[in-house]
Amino acid sequence: MWGAFAEPADSYYQIRPECTDVPNTKFKIKPGKTLSVRKWQAAFTTEGFLDIGKTLSRIQRGGIHPSIRGEVWEFLLGCYDPKSTFEEREQIRQRRRLQYASWKEECKQMFPVIGSGGFITAPVITNKGEPIYDPLVLQETNLGANGSDFFKDLASRGPLDQKVIQWLLTLHQIGLDVNRTDRTLVFYEKKENLSKLWDILALYAWIDNDVGYCQGMSDLCSPMIMLLEDEADAFWCFERLMRRLRGNFRDTGRSVGVEAQLTHLASITQIIDPKLHHHLENLGGGDYLFAIRMIMVQFRREFSFCDSLYLWEMMWALEYDPEMYSLYEEPQFEGERTEGSSKGKPKSINQCGKYERENMKNGGKSAEGPLPISVFLVASVLKDKSSKLMTEARGLDDVVKILNDITGNLDAKKACTGAMKLHKKYLKKAKK
Repeated sequence: MWGAFAEPADSYYQIRPECTDVPNTKFKIKPGKTLSVRKWQAAFTTEGFLDIGKTLSRIQRGGIHPSIRGEVWEFLLGCYDPKSTFEEREQIRQRRRLQYASWKEECKQMFPVIGSGGFITAPVITNKGEPIYDPLVLQETNLGANGSDFFKDLASRGPLDQKVIQWLLTLHQIGLDVNRTDRTLVFYEKKENLSKLWDILALYAWIDNDVGYCQGMSDLCSPMIMLLEDEADAFWCFERLMRRLRGNFRDTGRSVGVEAQLTHLASITQIIDPKLHHHLENLGGGDYLFAIRMIMVQFRREFSFCDSLYLWEMMWALEYDPEMYSLYEEPQFEGERTEGSSKGKPKSINQCGKYERENMKNGGKSAEGPLPISVFLVASVLKDKSSKLMTEARGLDDVVKILNDITGNLDAKKACTGAMKLHKKYLKKAKK
C-alpha cells in the first residue's frame, strides 16, 4: 500500500514543467490519517451500505487519497445515499448517464460542435439570433465542410427561441473560460479534455434555466473532469456541487447572490474583530467585494490545485448533511440546500459533519439557512491578517494585494480548524 512516510500528492496532478510560479502544495498523504483505499472499502457492508460517520471523521483528519477521491466526492456532494446498496447506486448511475446522453443529443441538434471534440471561443450569433460567419469558429471546431452547412441551416430556421439565442450566445464565453482554466496542468494539454469541460458546462447552461453559465463555474467543474473518467458522472458531480453554490451566481438585475454571503461576512467580522471591520469600512470596503473571488470559486485561486481539492473535501465533510441526497432528488433546480427544507424523521447527529452538528446544537443559521463554512474561512483569513491589514492597508488596492499575497501560503486543514473556532466564537457572541 503506502510507505511509512507522508507521500507527496502532487504526482497525481502533474504540473507542466514550464509553469514555475505555481503555489507549492502542502497536502501530503499521511498513513493512518488520510482516508485510504483500504479504509474506504472497509467502510461498506457486503450489501453496499456506507458507514458515513467514520468516513467523515477520517476525511476531517487527513483528507482523501487521490486514487479514490472522485468516488468519495460523489457521496460528499449528495450524488448517492450512504444507506443505498451497490445495486441501487448502479441503477441510479445508469439512469443518470442515459439522462445526460439525452440532454447532450438535444444540445448537439441545436449546435453540432457539442460532442465533436472541439469547442468555440468566438460568437456564432448576434444578440438578435442572426448567424455570424466567423472563420475562427470553423477553424476551432472539427466540423470541417459541415461548418458552413450549420450556418446555412441556422439562417434557414427563422426566428430562434429566446432561450436558444441566450444559450448560443453563452457558448463562446464558456470556451474562453475553458481556455484559461487550470492550464498549468498536463491534463489540459489534451484538447479532448478541454472539450469535455466545455461540453459539460454547455449542457449545464442549457438545463439550468435560472442561472445558466457564469464565469467561475469552469474552476468548479474542472476537478470533476479529472477525478471521474465518465463524462456523465463528472457532470452529475458538478451539478450537485452547483446545488450548493448556484445561489451565489444568481443575478436578479439589482444584485448577485454572492452579495448575501458578503453581507454575512461583514456581520461576522464586525462581531469578531470590530476594529478591522471599521478599518475596512473607512477604506470603502464595507461591502467586502474584495473577498468575492474566495467565495465564488471556493478558494481555487488561493491554494495550489491539490490543496484546493483537499480544502473542498474538508469543508464538505464538515458540512455533511445526511438529508442532502433526498433533498437533491426533488424536482430539478426548485430549491437549494436550506435548513428545514426536507421532511421525515430527525436526522442522526452521528451521520452529520462536525460543522453541521454545531449548527444543529446551537441554531447557527441565518434567515436563508445555515451559513456555509466558506464564509467563516474567509473571516478566519481576515482575522489572521488583521494586524497586517490594519497597519499596511491604506486603500482597497492594498487590501487586495495583502490577500493575494497569501496565495500558496495557506494550509487547508489549519484554515478549516480556524474557521471552526471562529464559528463557535461567533455563535457565542451572537447569542449575547
